[in-house]
Amino acid sequence: MKNLQKYRLSCTLTFGDIYGQIIIWLIVIFLSLASALALWSTERQIYALATVGLILVLSLPFLVFAFVTTLLNHIELNPVDSATQPAGSESRNVPSSNPAQAPS
Repeated sequence: MKNLQKYRLSCTLTFGDIYGQIIIWLIVIFLSLASALALWSTERQIYALATVGLILVLSLPFLVFAFVTTLLNHIELNPVDSATQPAGSESRNVPSSNPAQAPS
């Protein structure tokens, strides 16, 4: 039990990592809206709405999967050595003994 180590969880995800995914998602949205506009007429309005809904419903799981896998690839677990840990880090976990008081 004395060999247990503490780990620090850090996320290295930046906006540049998901920038391409956002651009592709915007292209998909604009293409679906363009196809709906092309199908829009007095007789085929339901087809236009169904096209947009179908494209969005089918592409959303792929977008979520891409975001989640990108996020999970950028999570790191680093062991923290207790000898190199700053002295003030242990006092952060200890609650203050003085309760907060309202000004009178």
